[in-house]
Amino acid sequence: MEISQEKQGDVQILAIKGRLDVTTTPDLEAAFAALYQANADKILVDCSELEYISSAGLRALLTAAKTSKKNGGKIVLCSLNENVSQIFEISGFTSIFEIFGSRAAAIGAM
Repeated sequence: MEISQEKQGDVQILAIKGRLDVTTTPDLEAAFAALYQANADKILVDCSELEYISSAGLRALLTAAKTSKKNGGKIVLCSLNENVSQIFEISGFTSIFEIFGSRAAAIGAM
């Protein structure tokens, strides 16, 4: 898995490429921790190149969302492929996260 980070306006963007599972989740948790330490309050997770997400990855996103909300921030997701979208639907995560079809739509909503 690879995580790239960029900033667009006041929105921090984490783009995930590859598989988010038990072995790669600590990298995502570290990326979120760095953003919180920098007081980032608007975070977009771009999933356009995310191939797979396990329960460990879902847990990391849920923990990040709770931490962000506690700190007065917000995390949104965009560009889920069909397989990842099905995992989110089955697990009920579509009701937890705002999910947008494109990066532009997600940034506009923030």
